Amino acid sequence: MTVEVALAVMAGARVEYLTVCDGDDQRTGSITRRRLAVLPDSAAYTDRIRLRHVLSGALPSHG
Repeated sequence: MTVEVALAVMAGARVEYLTVCDGDDQRTGSITRRRLAVLPDSAAYTDRIRLRHVLSGALPSHG
């Protein structure tokens, strides 16, 4: 799931965090709306950033 989709889901559901699972439905972490909300202001941000990149701390660089 991308950051933009996650923010939209969180806003629609009126929740402050999401539990993130892998392809096997195993919990891999959780992420808050506050943490995601600052990402669009980041120089590394694109609309393709996925939650797994945010959780791992490895945001892909442009180019």
